[in-house]
Amino acid sequence: MKLVTTESIIGSEIKESLGIVKGEVVQSKNLGRDFMAGMKTIVGGEIKGYTEMIRNARQIATKRMVDEAEELGADAIVNIRYGSSSVMQGAAEIIVYGTAVKLK
Repeated sequence: MKLVTTESIIGSEIKESLGIVKGEVVQSKNLGRDFMAGMKTIVGGEIKGYTEMIRNARQIATKRMVDEAEELGADAIVNIRYGSSSVMQGAAEIIVYGTAVKLK
């Protein structure tokens, strides 16, 4: 499965658009990470526990999008976009979406 953020794939021709596919996940923080994050805000710097949490959530959401595209028989997903938001105190949503396509 080819995944691109562009509207087309260099060297390939899109035969058919199969529609929008998406993946989402709501990930919560854990108490240990919250405590360490609070400490980190005092001295500054990257909050590695949160970076890892968001990276994992993005991977889960991407896999769900790819699974949906595979169910449609897609060869690729074009024009991929990611978004995130806070859905409640201590939880973030990651969403990824794109257009599933068949290639010639």
